Amino acid sequence: MKLLLDTHALLWAMDAPERLSRHAREVLTDSENQVSVSSVSLWEIAIKVSVGRLALAPDWAELIESARLALRARWLSLNSRHCHEVAALPWHHRDPFDRMLVAQAATEGMILVSCDENVRKYEVDVLW
Repeated sequence: MKLLLDTHALLWAMDAPERLSRHAREVLTDSENQVSVSSVSLWEIAIKVSVGRLALAPDWAELIESARLALRARWLSLNSRHCHEVAALPWHHRDPFDRMLVAQAATEGMILVSCDENVRKYEVDVLW
């Protein structure tokens, strides 16, 4: 399976894996699956840290990179196809970061690992 982590799934995998569903923990630790972390998640985390909505250690970027490596995950960069896809999405969800993650998962044929009920309204596979 090709998996794309929602931002909260990345943070929980990094710091509180017990918050992930049992199924999510299983697929993330299965070496047969290809796990990706979007640069959009890093951007979302940076914004939330900078406005005080997310409290992380000062070396949070290094911690995220360590978590990514522990998950054997690759970075997924934003590209023009993703932007075109997000423009075509219905407005089930107002969060621009989640909309872009949905667009990336749809464009790349990935399963989005997320507990967000709003992303389930889109035509994208969601696992939790």
